[in-house]
Amino acid sequence: MKPAAGLSASFAAIVSAFATMACCVPLGFAAAVGAAGASGFLLRFRPWFLLLSMALIGVGFWQQRRARQCAVKGRFVGQFLLWTAVAIVLAMILFPQQIAGFLADHLYRS
Repeated sequence: MKPAAGLSASFAAIVSAFATMACCVPLGFAAAVGAAGASGFLLRFRPWFLLLSMALIGVGFWQQRRARQCAVKGRFVGQFLLWTAVAIVLAMILFPQQIAGFLADHLYRS
């Protein structure tokens, strides 16, 4: 069984990037336990989440490079997910308020 090159790091980077928005967009579980407390707590860690996202993307690219060196055939899904993670993390860094506003308007309609 061959490991998915970069798949886990890409997925973790996407999750970490979305965690940066926990301060701005009330998530379902955070709303249940108190969105104000969760957002106030997570707001302090936003830079660390972004750094973690970038580091995990770097790990994903390194894993894909190693997979090519070891003659492990890279899967299209892994590459697609890695580049999707890059796009999401860049969007979170460059446009956090716009993304939070868009999600709040479209996901949490009454």
